[in-house]
Amino acid sequence: MTDSQVVQSDNVQPILERALEAGGGLLRLTPTWVPRSFLHPGRRIKLHPQDLYAYGAERGGIDERWFSSTTEAANDGRVWHEGLSFCTFEGQQFLLKDAIAEGGANLVGESIWKEYQRWPVYSKFFDNMGPIPHHMHQGFEDAKLVGLEGKPESYYFPPQYNNVDNNFCYTFMGLEPGTTKDQLRKCLQDWNNGENGILDLSRAYRLKRGTGWLIPPGVLHAPGSLCTYEPQWGSDVFGMFQNIVEGRYVPWSLLVKDMPEEKHQDLDFIIGQLDWEKNVDTHFKEANYLEPIIDQSRSDDGYTDKWVVYGTVDGRQLFSAKELTIEPGAKCVLQDPGSSGWITTQGKGRIGALDLQTPAMIRFGEHTEDEVFISFQAAKAGVEIENTGAESLVGLRYFGPDAHGDIPSVGDYRK
Repeated sequence: MTDSQVVQSDNVQPILERALEAGGGLLRLTPTWVPRSFLHPGRRIKLHPQDLYAYGAERGGIDERWFSSTTEAANDGRVWHEGLSFCTFEGQQFLLKDAIAEGGANLVGESIWKEYQRWPVYSKFFDNMGPIPHHMHQGFEDAKLVGLEGKPESYYFPPQYNNVDNNFCYTFMGLEPGTTKDQLRKCLQDWNNGENGILDLSRAYRLKRGTGWLIPPGVLHAPGSLCTYEPQWGSDVFGMFQNIVEGRYVPWSLLVKDMPEEKHQDLDFIIGQLDWEKNVDTHFKEANYLEPIIDQSRSDDGYTDKWVVYGTVDGRQLFSAKELTIEPGAKCVLQDPGSSGWITTQGKGRIGALDLQTPAMIRFGEHTEDEVFISFQAAKAGVEIENTGAESLVGLRYFGPDAHGDIPSVGDYRK
């Protein structure tokens, strides 16, 4: 895609107004594909196999699809719009980022717009054949040292995108209680001496379809091979602490890429970016594991709305997500307290005036009818969703910070 094919930011207002009017406050989005040079695509996110290396083999395979994103992917050699979602209307495209800059509070709500002046979160499908390196995402104070933002994130494993486990259906999280900083230091010192053994200091949890996890910043994790829906903060910072994965070498540069240059060999500083207490928590699963909770106030005959990502990170509600299932022939009015990014995972139907259809296969650059941004105004007014197909219509939607006053806490699924 070139600049000439996109409505520029200073010309977005007229087409945005027409799109919102025609869509009743909804914006149709096109697929946003992101490659990773150090990973092996899992082939479950509906991208045509011939297009897995559409950015070029040297860029790596496409293993991610980002949703309602105004966050740029932090990839070397990236194309100018990598990670950014596009709206499409009347055969034209414009960035969701530009739409929100123009529409402000009408699109994301007054509180988010006043505090952030943007849509500060995003979500994605993350799909790999095997595990990825044990890594962490910086906290907000550490990321600020290089002019970036921290990145808490969350997981949900949608059954519709996990027909197979792929190679390693387990995720290492945190460090074994009792692990010392000296043990971790030795792993870093052994970076060029073969596999550095960091997984010997961690614990793997078997992944279960239809469940999820919260991952605070500064917590080590090596995601396994289930396709994962990941609501998260709008940042792409990370530091890889594992040097060899399935025989693939991870360069030191991917450990320190989001750290001050003068600290790239400072092991005390690097280890200090970890939240040590959270990593060695003796009740790690209890503090971070999620199972769906039915929202009874927004469920009725023919449809069920479930919380799939909930709780807080360091006391803050930064993001959340729900899964709506509508049975064949049923409809409901979706009324939320905040804007959201919607992706259809099963079935067909309509949301407001826009059709919904779950694709079986997507060519790179092809437009689909499965993704929508629900503006704040539309969410508050209510949007009718109808299942017009023969199977369940299922959609995931994620929300920005402080959207809900009644969000469950981690562990509430046990009640």
